[in-house]
Amino acid sequence: MAHVILGLLMLAPQSLYDLVKSFEAGVGLVYSASSGSIKRALDGLLANGLIEVESVEPGGRGRKVYRTTEAGRTAFRQWIDGPIDGPDLETAALSRLFFLGLLDPAERSGVLDRIRERAAANVAELEAVERQLAVLDVPEEFREVLAYQRATLDYGLSSGRHALAWFTERAAREASA
Repeated sequence: MAHVILGLLMLAPQSLYDLVKSFEAGVGLVYSASSGSIKRALDGLLANGLIEVESVEPGGRGRKVYRTTEAGRTAFRQWIDGPIDGPDLETAALSRLFFLGLLDPAERSGVLDRIRERAAANVAELEAVERQLAVLDVPEEFREVLAYQRATLDYGLSSGRHALAWFTERAAREASA
């Protein structure tokens, strides 16, 4: 979440309230966060020198507006250019895709290639499970259970293949642009 917040703050300095609204209006479609988790992430980013308070608005509440520091911009770049890790490809990929426009056009295809490679690896893992299931001898009383487990695998394969095809096409478009 910290990197998503850094990306949002690279778009424009924002307060906690603004960040909550930014999540709701955009990146929250692929990356959900509560106001409490955003606040905790802001506190951590501030403590690590990745963001700073740009201003404190006058009034009773003293609303703080945050912006990235040079160290924060560097951390964001390392994240977006880094490995696509974590258990959930969709969250890792789409949160990067959301901010891809912050990179120079020449740098975007590398990020898309890493996402595509991760999607291909995920599909390969699921295809290996599919091959194992094909030769599995299942007792009669568990065949209905296996049928639904197989349906779950089919969904994962379909979703994974779609992601792979989509990111492959997007990477090709970036390369030809």
